[in-house]
Parts: sequence; structure tokens; C-alpha cells
Amino acid sequence: MAGPVACPASRRPPYSGTASARIRCLLAAAGLGLSVGGCSVSGPLGSLFGADDARAEVTGTIAAKPTVAAATTGLPPEADLVLARAAVADVLTRGAKDASASWENPRTGARGSVTPIATAYTVDGATCHDFLASYVRGSSEAWMQGEACRAAKGKWEVKTLRPWKRS
Repeated sequence: MAGPVACPASRRPPYSGTASARIRCLLAAAGLGLSVGGCSVSGPLGSLFGADDARAEVTGTIAAKPTVAAATTGLPPEADLVLARAAVADVLTRGAKDASASWENPRTGARGSVTPIATAYTVDGATCHDFLASYVRGSSEAWMQGEACRAAKGKWEVKTLRPWKRS
């Protein structure tokens, strides 16, 4: 090779060097790009590494297992509880007497409603409210009871949530 080649800067007139100088400049740019850029290879590489082609590749959706917390507490999965808690905050923020708010999780097919019960009360200076929430998924139905309190910034937060037990 004939030594370093200065590639034209963007402010200079178009490069007027020889074809071989132009090629060396392009190769240098490509080499720089490959050295600082990442690369990857996708596709089946099993034959390169001695993998057995007789194995079948299986893909698909795997059903989520209930979380340990849901299994031990008797509560629905967290993905559904997030929406139920949002409905609690919504209905308590509206503050309408005898109001309910419904919720639905289109990903799991679960749905339900939240209804405040009794009157608001004060705990450690915070306004709190008890509520009942229904949970329906497929042919099963469950009820939960809980307590929500208004946080310092005025938002309602669910403090307790447990399966409802008739008293």
C-alpha cells in the first residue's frame, strides 16, 4: 500500500485523486465503521457448532403462573389488582355518595367493580375509606375488601386489600 491517504473534508472541493486513492479512502472508512460498530449474526447456527438438527424448535406463548403472593394471599394476580386499585382511586376522588367504578383488564379478561362502603374516617390525620371490590375472570367470581387513604398530595392509595369475609 502507498502510505496514508487523506480523505477529503466536507468543506473542501470534491476529491480529485486517483481511483486507487478513492478506493483506499472508502476501505479505510469501511474498516473504521466495522471496527467501532457492533455486529451480529442471526439465524440457525447449530450446524456450525455440532448441534443436533433432529430437535424440534417450539415457540409460543407460555401462560403466566400465579405469583407466590397471589397464591398465598388468595388475591387475584397483580396485573389485575393494579387496575382495581386505579378504580378505587377514581371512585374515591369523585366522592359521589353511593358511587361505584368498574374496571377491566383486556389482557387477562378479568373485570370487576369497586364500591366505597360506610363513611370516610380519619386515621393518623389522613382521610380513609373502606371499600368492596368484585373480581370476575371466566366463570369464577371473588370479592375483596380494603381500605384506601388519601395521601399527602391528595391522591388515594390502597393501604389494605384482602379476600372478603362475611361477618
